[in-house]
Amino acid sequence: MLSTIGTSQDTNNSINCKEKTINLDEPIIMGILNLTPDSFFDGGKYHNESSIIEQVNSMEYEGATIIDIGGHSTRPQAENVSEEEELDRVLPIVKLIKSNFKDIIISIDTFRSNVARTCVEAGADIINDISGGTMDNNMFKVVGELKAPYILMHIQGTPQTMQNNPKYTNVVKEVKSYFKEKITQLNALGVNNIILDPGFGFGKTVEHNYQLLKHLEEFNSFGLPILVGISRKSMINKVLGIAPEEALNGTTILNTIALQNGANILRVHDVKEAKEIIQLTKQLKD
Repeated sequence: MLSTIGTSQDTNNSINCKEKTINLDEPIIMGILNLTPDSFFDGGKYHNESSIIEQVNSMEYEGATIIDIGGHSTRPQAENVSEEEELDRVLPIVKLIKSNFKDIIISIDTFRSNVARTCVEAGADIINDISGGTMDNNMFKVVGELKAPYILMHIQGTPQTMQNNPKYTNVVKEVKSYFKEKITQLNALGVNNIILDPGFGFGKTVEHNYQLLKHLEEFNSFGLPILVGISRKSMINKVLGIAPEEALNGTTILNTIALQNGANILRVHDVKEAKEIIQLTKQLKD
């Protein structure tokens, strides 16, 4: 549920979504809705309107403020799909959720500017771009025209190449430098409603991911909301020697650390557990 209605974002305490403002005085949850057959955890699970409505209803009830809709898998070495196929997957679902859930904020997970534009015009509120504008040169321009909140994620390479021996001299400093450059570009186009995502698992080794998590607070220097997406990812599975299906406990532990280190938004498959983390860490803080 939205906490506040307003018109501006001038700190990392809110996100302006058209006529609504998401209050970030407390962390919020982004629930993942993959509409792909090949996503690493839940690919092919939601394949008709009734299952999608049931899942969104469940995530909203359990505490999700945002539903993130993706129609193109971005797991390592994922196969590319055409823009037409991606739109065929996501556009009807944006409209479906918009017409059935008046309070849910819809995020469109895409690196294609035309998919972003089409979905925002159909009712999506936020653009979640895993490429930081590097896979579509028109993305920043479109974001500037749409005035939609933009999730700026760091990636090294593309989903097809990103895990081919990623290297950094200092991963935290290099991700911060990347953000500084991209924020400057976006600000020049009138885009100020930006959310930062360090991109766990996107062109990083396990060690890189844990360095980013350990030093997550450093990204607060930008004064922008921080999104963390580590749900059931390989940074958990490789350390514990388990499959994504077994990684809920590990996800819970790392999301707790993320909240303690300054995360404002948790992007998760398991909303109920994430909500419990937020409630417990709030109790500890208070």
